[in-house]
Amino acid sequence: MAQGPKGWGFYPFDGGYYICRKYIKTDKFRLSLIPGFCIYKFFYLWLHLTLKTGAQEKFVAWMYVLPNPLFPFIWFRLALPRRHRALIVTHEERVVDDGKYKLNQNL
Repeated sequence: MAQGPKGWGFYPFDGGYYICRKYIKTDKFRLSLIPGFCIYKFFYLWLHLTLKTGAQEKFVAWMYVLPNPLFPFIWFRLALPRRHRALIVTHEERVVDDGKYKLNQNL
């Protein structure tokens, strides 16, 4: 569903992962037009996900459409919860060999 390195484009914050569009690996998310409000992050819309089986998982993600300007890492990014009954979050570790040392980079 989404894959990328932790950092600016795949940012963990406040119980969710805020993900840039380039790291989203599916086009099956649909805006629901059901709004939500967070007291310090402001207005968002819920997203539903259509699975390969055709079933729809409702309220699985959200996107801030009127975000707080103090949090640029949430602006117009798809957000997935860290814990949801329909999602499995995995963390992979990559080993980068620069010729001299092997560096472990956590994703």
